[in-house]
Amino acid sequence: MPIVTIQVTREGSVPDRQSVTAEEKAALIKGVSELLLNVLNKPLESTFVVIEEVDTENWGWGGLPALEYRRQLAAKIK
Repeated sequence: MPIVTIQVTREGSVPDRQSVTAEEKAALIKGVSELLLNVLNKPLESTFVVIEEVDTENWGWGGLPALEYRRQLAAKIK
């Protein structure tokens, strides 16, 4: 029984959204389940998919909170 955890930032896929939509989550669940079926021959009914949304203030990289890292990166590009 595969259990797959997908972590996404709580931002949404376009600027005016604050989270991933139910439709996007359903597509992720379907896609991951079908991938495991096709690659590992795991039946759809035995695959569990968990989607965790992470607030942007709860993660980071480059030694900085994510939003600050992005601000600094954007300033370098300009």
